[in-house]
Order: sequence, then structure tokens, then C-alpha cells
Amino acid sequence: MEDSLLYKLKIIAVKSIGIVVILFATMLFSCENDINTINSLNITDSLPNEYAKDIEVFYSDSGKIEAYLEGPLMLNITDKEEPYMEFPDGFKVIFFDSLMNEKTIITAKYGINYEKKQIMEARNNVVVRSLDKDEKLETEQLIWDRQKGLIYSEVFVKITKPDEVLFGDGLISDQSFSFYEIKNPSGEFQIYPDEK
Repeated sequence: MEDSLLYKLKIIAVKSIGIVVILFATMLFSCENDINTINSLNITDSLPNEYAKDIEVFYSDSGKIEAYLEGPLMLNITDKEEPYMEFPDGFKVIFFDSLMNEKTIITAKYGINYEKKQIMEARNNVVVRSLDKDEKLETEQLIWDRQKGLIYSEVFVKITKPDEVLFGDGLISDQSFSFYEIKNPSGEFQIYPDEK
């Protein structure tokens, strides 16, 4: 009796081992290394290296503040060949005269600043207000070259003055917007006849 019980237990053990071996072999051979799956695991995050909310930055030259920048969100990307700061929710820049009076204000819904090149690009609903001249520039793209002290655009621009509206295919200006040249100008001008 004991021998038949021992025999039955050996058969159950062999069957159990056989089932485990079959399951293990099935799992082993069902594993597949899909190259696309493996490559997707090696993709690095594209998150910014740093970010800041409600930022304020002052630009100065020889200790004299020339401009002030503010924005609700700044992403600082430093792991690229050309590091940059991005303002995905827009920004505002104020330029000052030598007495620290606000001279020009630039706003846009998007901005990117290349620190090494000292170039900032504004896009989407860009508005420049020259406070001392009571003029407003509207465009979809504007570039500020801090090294050269220039602001320029290669796309459609509209300049509104108290007595006229000018249009063009771009412009170049000094950074205080006190002097500018419009490319292919057109517009609505007020003409005053000569008084005799």
C-alpha cells in the first residue's frame, strides 16, 4: 500500500515538474525583442532642464539698465548645442531711456531667447509701443539682436501713428524704436495742402 502511494506521489511530482518545464519553455520562447519597443525605451525625456514661473530679468550694459523682461513661464534648455530660454506663454519687454523712463514696450504670445547669440525672437501677436512717439507696431514676428542693438522683421508689419497707418513687408529699427525703416512701404497718409 505504501509503495503504491509512493508511486502515485512520484507520478504527480513528475507531472508537476513536466508542467513547470513546459510553462517555462513556453515563456522563454514567447519572449520577443521587438527593436521598436527596445528603441522606445531608450528615448530620453524632452523636458526642460529648468523652468521658472513669473520671471523678471534685467538687461544692463556697463551697470546701466537698458531693458526689463517679464513672463509667466520660462523654460531654460541647456543640454542643446545652442542653449535657449523659451517663453511659451508670452512675455513683455520694456526698454528704458538714460533716465530710466519707459521708452518702448514689446509684448508677444511666444518668445525664444538665444543667450550665446544674444538674439530674442518674438512670435504671435507681437505688439511694440513707442511711448514717446505714440506709435504702435503690429506683426507676427520680430527679432531683437541685443549685440547689434537692432530690432527687425521679415514679415508683414503695420505701424499706427496718430495721423497715419503704414504697412510693409518687414522693417529694421534701433532697439528703442526711435528710428526705423519699412520694407516696401504703403499706407494711409494725411496730406496737408500748402497754405498760401
